[in-house]
Amino acid sequence: MARLELEGVSRYFFGVQAVKDLSMVVPPGRVTGLIGPNGAGKTTVVNLITGLLKLSAGRIALDDRDIGELQPHQVARLGVSRTFQNIRLLKEASVVDNIVVGFHVSDSTSFLAQALGLPSVRKTRAALAGRVHELLAQFAMETYAECLAGELSYGHQRRVEIMRALALGPNVLLLDEPVAGMNDVEAHELGAIFRALAERGLAVLVIEHNMELVMSLCDEVYVLESGELICQGIPEQVRSDPRVVEAYLGAEVC
Repeated sequence: MARLELEGVSRYFFGVQAVKDLSMVVPPGRVTGLIGPNGAGKTTVVNLITGLLKLSAGRIALDDRDIGELQPHQVARLGVSRTFQNIRLLKEASVVDNIVVGFHVSDSTSFLAQALGLPSVRKTRAALAGRVHELLAQFAMETYAECLAGELSYGHQRRVEIMRALALGPNVLLLDEPVAGMNDVEAHELGAIFRALAERGLAVLVIEHNMELVMSLCDEVYVLESGELICQGIPEQVRSDPRVVEAYLGAEVC
């Protein structure tokens, strides 16, 4: 279990504000939502957390350890995993192979040990196979195990990407528009999985435009507009906040 915290986080691009003075907490065992209109800075926040972008100001901490200056692979090894707004799969590889890619971050087995087939390697491979099977079962994807990722439907490709993110066994899971392009049934099936993951102790951050899902799934919601936090609270508070309604151009947010 790990607690992710942002304190006064800012990021500017050539003087243009992308995120300004954002403070938020993603606690373990809960699903936290981050919403806002297009261009509000949501994906920038995820890129800052994972080290793809560097801070202009502020601090990002994982259980009080400062991670704001770490490289992406270092952040991943500390147990922070993510999905991307645009699906990034190995289209010509099988579902299983795509999931296995997620294990490489934490694989410390030496090349010599692998070449010699030492018992430690065999044990690691057996554990890996078991973990892949668990993920396939959890996401109801067993029958697609050997299918090429590029031949799957959009919704199933999303599931593969999430399974790959979970292969690392993270403490913090960052989901960037995980149900984009899915119908309501598919979205709520995944929402139930996200809730189950949080109940196991993960800190889950969901960035999503599906407001019905966000309001039914999240324990707390943060709302960005033009890089600034305009509202924070439980879903009932957020959906009725006039600043949120205005940010969405008067659209209903529940």
